[in-house]
Formats: sequence, C-alpha cells, structure tokens
Amino acid sequence: MSSEWAIQARGLGKRYALFDRPSDRLRQLIWGERKAIGREFWALRDAEFEIARGEVVGIVGRNGAGKSTLLQMVCGTLSPTEGKLQVNGRVAALLELGAGFNPDFSGIENVYMNAALMGLSRAQVDHKLDSILAFADIGEFARQPVKTYSSGMFVRLAFAVATSVEPDILVIDEALSVGDGAFARKSFDRIMGLKDAGATILFCSHSMYQVEALCQRALWLESGRVRQIGPAAEVTMAYGASLNAPAESQAIARSAAENSAADPSYLELQAEEGGPGLQTGSGTARITRISASAPGTADGQPAQQGSTLALRSCESDLHIQVAFEIDPELPSPGVALGFADANGQTVASATSHNDGVSLRVDESGCGVAQVLFERIPLLKGTYYVTVFLSTEDGVQPYEQVERALTLHITQKGLEQGLVSLPHRWIT
Repeated sequence: MSSEWAIQARGLGKRYALFDRPSDRLRQLIWGERKAIGREFWALRDAEFEIARGEVVGIVGRNGAGKSTLLQMVCGTLSPTEGKLQVNGRVAALLELGAGFNPDFSGIENVYMNAALMGLSRAQVDHKLDSILAFADIGEFARQPVKTYSSGMFVRLAFAVATSVEPDILVIDEALSVGDGAFARKSFDRIMGLKDAGATILFCSHSMYQVEALCQRALWLESGRVRQIGPAAEVTMAYGASLNAPAESQAIARSAAENSAADPSYLELQAEEGGPGLQTGSGTARITRISASAPGTADGQPAQQGSTLALRSCESDLHIQVAFEIDPELPSPGVALGFADANGQTVASATSHNDGVSLRVDESGCGVAQVLFERIPLLKGTYYVTVFLSTEDGVQPYEQVERALTLHITQKGLEQGLVSLPHRWIT
C-alpha cells in the first residue's frame, strides 16, 4: 500500500462470534476451529477506501452500521478479521475521552501515562506539560487524584492530552466540542487549528450540517458495508434521503430515473400509451405530453430540456409544459403539479384553479398549460413532479402521471430544510 495516503483500506472486515448461551462460548474455546458453535456477525465487511493526507472525511450511517468499528480499527484498538488497513502517522482519538485514566493517579500522572501511550517521550511531555494544564484549566487539582475531579474537569484534561500530541490523524466520534461554556469554544478552535495545520480528520456524526460544513468527502456505511463515498454534499444528500424512506419508494424512484434518463421520450410514450405511471380517472380528457426545460445560467450552466434536470437552488428557472386533449364540449380543464421529496412526501404544489388561471383550448379540444418557477427555491435534494389533469374546479381528476419529472437540485451554502424562504436580515 502506498504511503501517500493517510489511511488506506482493502477488503477490510471485522467479524464477531455470537452465542446463545455463555456455555457455548466455552465450548467454542474447547473445540476451536474444528467445530463452529456460535454464529457469525460481520460488523464491517469488504470496506475499501483511501483517505489522503490532510483530508477531512465524514463518516455517516445509522446506528449499528459499523462506524465505531471502523474508527476503532483506525485507532488500533480493534484488529481486522480480514483485509488490510494501513494507517500512516500518529493517531489521536476523541472517542471515549479519559477511558485510559487511572482514577487513583493525579492529573499530572495521568498526563504522562496517556501521552506515553500516544507515543510521546517523557522529555516531550515535560515540554508540553504547562500548555496542557493551562488548556485544561484545572488549577491546583492537577496534583490531586482524578477521582476527585468534577465531570467537566475530567473531560477538559482528557481533551487537552488527546489533542496535545499534534497528531497526523485525528479521529472524532459524534462531538466536535466538549465541556461547557468557554471551554466548548476552546475545544472547537483547537480542532479547527489541527485541521488548518494539515491533520487528516475522520469525523463521525449524525449531524449532516456539520459533516457538510467541515468535510471535503464523506463515507456512508450501511449494514457494515460502504454504501457510498464521494463529495460530502452528495453523500449527505443521498444518506438524508434514505432515512425513513420505504424500500419500495426508493425502488420506484430509481426505476423512474433510469427510464427517463435512458429514453428522453419516456414521458410522452407513457402518456400516449397509458403505460406504467399513468392512472386513468373519469371523463374524456387526457395528458398527451409533459416536458420541462431550464435556461442556462450566467456562470456557464448549459440550458437543459428533458424529464430529468439538474438545477441550482435559488438560481435556476424551471419551465414546465403540459399538453392535453379534452372533449370540446367540456369546460377547460385544470392542471396541477405536485412536488415530492425522495421519501414521497409532498413539499409543494401549484394548481391552475387555485391561481385563478383559465387554460386555453382550441376548437379541437387541444391545449397546453405552461408554468414558470423562477429561481426555484427548493433546497438540495432529489424531487419528483407528479402532473394532474382535472375538472375545471380542480376536484375530479381526469388523469395523473406519477413522478413525471425528476429534479436533482444542488445549492450553494449550508442552508437546511426543503425550501429557501424569502427573507432579509435587519441590522
């Protein structure tokens, strides 16, 4: 493996043996590999990735996905069952702060002991001791047994030791800062200083905002396997969309995206042939064509047209056209658009009836509804547009096309939620 990487994993896996009864564990020790008593559980398997020196990478995934197992292997507290893991450089971990402290030792004695475990010589600790104690701000308690410390003092000292070794690789699990008040800010600034100094950082968190704000890339673990690795914004968006999303909805979304991407005329064929996705209601009116387009932007994004568009939040204009046919003897119909997120939840809608718009129909009963969404305010994510053709009062549907359009939206900045509300700050 190349030393140009801070961390490099190839086929990395960790297996545990699970037993129904304590006696089964003893039996397994007696029989060894000749007979399997328990059952296997793979906390991590087939993990492959590379992290460059100085890179900040977020680790995301549900509880039990294998995040802590991976971090512990990077720190060296767990050994892989299979595969190879190369870690180049000194590692400092902010996992369970103070886990190695001896409660009967004084604060200073614990500093020397823990710093030695991290690879510092006594002379190096002598040089750093004053700065460690100053950062921890525990005063005269530095010479008292750790068991007499408050929880805040204990955490401050443990954090000061863990970050004083000037690590090449810093592993952070869940919390960016520790303690309370002013020390929380001090700890955050210390971590950011290590980042600016070029330390490689692995940051595990359930906060997608923090991962996107701090990390260049993110690694998504699911059921012990690497589901996705790439730019932080892309991975957090995909992971966020997967949370609480039914498997069936995700399969439908993938199928719609694949069909529309493979065949630009997909939507028109669906409407004309009455294929999957088209639900027929009552009445003699039908959708004949659905199209969408987005003009180019000033910074070079090209114009687009089709059933799948890549848009920029609060920058791109979205133009949707819905062609229809209706019995000329019937009143002009209504058209409605429903925007749903990746979980199928409706987040916005627009209807011609609600907006007081009467659609024009020619003598043969043909018409086209057009709507323009200027500087579309949806925030990053994947959205699907369902199109409805209804009676003039918007009550009874004639037809509807589910997931007629797919919108992949990116954004600048770290604004959270589904839409960007118009606002201004008053100072």
